[in-house]
Amino acid sequence: MDEQARLRVFLVDDHAMFRAGVRAELGAYVDVVGEASSVGQAVTAIAATQPDVVLLDVHMPDGGGRAVLESVRKSHPQVRFLALSVSDAAEDVIGLIRAGARGYVTKTIAPEDLVDAIRRVADGDAVFSPRLAGFVLDAFAARPDTPVADPELDQLTNREREVLRLLARGYAYKEIAKELFISIKTVETHVSNVLRKLQMSNRYELSRWAADRRLV
Repeated sequence: MDEQARLRVFLVDDHAMFRAGVRAELGAYVDVVGEASSVGQAVTAIAATQPDVVLLDVHMPDGGGRAVLESVRKSHPQVRFLALSVSDAAEDVIGLIRAGARGYVTKTIAPEDLVDAIRRVADGDAVFSPRLAGFVLDAFAARPDTPVADPELDQLTNREREVLRLLARGYAYKEIAKELFISIKTVETHVSNVLRKLQMSNRYELSRWAADRRLV
């Protein structure tokens, strides 16, 4: 890549203060060409700005980073994605990489390391925080001749996975609704759908299932 050309970076995160902080930290090194707080905004704006790298939050109220990635990659495969998340859960890491992200780092990363990660992803490298790289290696080592996949998990939507994870952590329906900015009725619907898809009868079975897959 031409060292004189500044990389064009787009930020996707539902927290305005975090976006402002990242923009301030990166501004001296890259061109931040846009930002979005929701899946819909992100898909439209990324298509319009054509950045080199998208910094992508994993969990957002309206679907999350995976929904952005899957929508954009269909029409703009040249755009590269680097997940930047507070989550270090194995399921999140594997899910984003399976969907096509080139790397995954947590929000505790130092600014200079984030700049380096962006440049490496733009150059085509895969970049992970050390502990997260272990998740990816373990997943591929477990099934070396097949892609990382879980047919049962793959049938769940992003929001159903979010509800399942919180449920398995012991959250009450009211707490899940508050965490995800949805109604209690919507939480109940998601839980019902998850139970039906996984052919289980109660939240305790779901919790054990989630724990076995390291989703908690």
